[in-house]
Amino acid sequence: MKLTQLYLLLFALLILSCQPKREIDFPATNLEEAYIIPKPLETTASGSGFALDKYTALSVLADDEAFEGVADYLSNKIKNRTGVDLKATSRSYTQLIIQQVEGFANDEAYEIDVKEDSLVLRAGTAEGAFRGIQTIRQLIPEEAITDLAKYPIWVIPTGTIKDQPQFAFRSTMLDVARHFFSVEDVKKYIDILAYYKFNTFHIHLTDDQGWRIEIKSWPKLTELGSTTGVGGGPGGFYTQEDYQEIVAYAAERHITVIPEVDMPGHTNSASLAYPFLNGNGKEIELVTSMAVGYSTLDTRKDTVYAFIDDVIREISALTPGPYFHIGGDESHVTEKDDYVYFVERVEKIVKKYGKQMIGWDEVATANLEGPAVAQWWNDKDNAQAAINQNMKIILSPANKAYLDMKYDNNSEFGLRWAGLIPVDTAYIWNPETLFPMEHVLGVEAPLWSETIRKIDEMEYLAFPRVIGYAELGWSTQENRDWEDYKRRLTYHRLFLDANGVNYYKSPVIEMEY
Repeated sequence: MKLTQLYLLLFALLILSCQPKREIDFPATNLEEAYIIPKPLETTASGSGFALDKYTALSVLADDEAFEGVADYLSNKIKNRTGVDLKATSRSYTQLIIQQVEGFANDEAYEIDVKEDSLVLRAGTAEGAFRGIQTIRQLIPEEAITDLAKYPIWVIPTGTIKDQPQFAFRSTMLDVARHFFSVEDVKKYIDILAYYKFNTFHIHLTDDQGWRIEIKSWPKLTELGSTTGVGGGPGGFYTQEDYQEIVAYAAERHITVIPEVDMPGHTNSASLAYPFLNGNGKEIELVTSMAVGYSTLDTRKDTVYAFIDDVIREISALTPGPYFHIGGDESHVTEKDDYVYFVERVEKIVKKYGKQMIGWDEVATANLEGPAVAQWWNDKDNAQAAINQNMKIILSPANKAYLDMKYDNNSEFGLRWAGLIPVDTAYIWNPETLFPMEHVLGVEAPLWSETIRKIDEMEYLAFPRVIGYAELGWSTQENRDWEDYKRRLTYHRLFLDANGVNYYKSPVIEMEY
């Protein structure tokens, strides 16, 4: 027998050996039934299998050096999960290739072509390739076949995937002001968000109960304003180096960080540090309650805007992304004219430092220069006012998208002022139908932290609901189906368990066995 024929025979035997002789709980037969979240745009199965094992080699074909970083990320994730080192293969029977190609209209688009001897990921940008490797990670079954060869084999179903996001903005927000979360907590959350193709992370840095970001020109903000949180107890803050670490960690996962400094309301912690900022005419005291709407900056004092200028300048210099969020919600004790004057003046400061302003939907009551973004959470009239000013809208309806709402009456954490939001309610709504699509930037699920103090409590409220918001932002309405999503989500409990995520065991789906 010729050497070439021998290699072909060995390869054929390898592929045949990958077919399981007993039922194993993994998605290894039909690519169209794979448990991928978010659901890809197009999937076509071809009915065979690709063997991922110690004889699989990883290679990169790209001019952009950033593709090497994507390959390294995938290689590390596969090694940590399976023990297979794609960079240490002495000889290869199967190839995993990441290739840069032209022709993609969307920067996050990618294609995957799985054959028996190769798995090829194609994308036009490193960002698109990074989204694609999350799909590859999800295609790797949790269990390897171990009894048909002398080494474990993970079988990936063959076929093609063509995918791109529906919305360019897919985000969640974490409130670190009501209760503080460490850098490591935030990084763990970002890691899971990356797995589900989120591309934005909004961090709510300041509120009445705590100021959580170092401002070097105003040191008392953290010396006095960060000492506690809702209900008392320890506070905390990020040094500028801490914040930069979070921003860099997110950037490595192609996630843009949006900082929020909430104003003119929700500013008690700032006024506690510097009383001249206060505009409500009352004595400033340390606040640990969940009350809102009682604080305001003095919107007619020039020194207040000098303060705001410094804050925006310092944080913008640490934040490479295009946005700066000024809050603007629930300023109940700010007179309407004063509020409008304030928002219009602060927008100019944001633009001065090269950022685009985002605000909660109330900011649309001002006459803005633009471009600016309104985050709709409560008032549809405000959203319409934003549209009338040709602003983009982020969809965060509280009764559908607020992660701090209880799942049900038995939920251990959370609030209920916007209603209960079980897992199915969080998923079954159509962002495409609320406003004209040309005005919709995307979807964000905010997580306010009044009732949570630790990361396991944060995870309880976020997961599994935030996974559904990932699909709402990425997948088209035609590709979303509750029963199909429920089937896929049930399988993802294995990923959450493996990563130590304290998700809510919802009675709506089979999240516990």
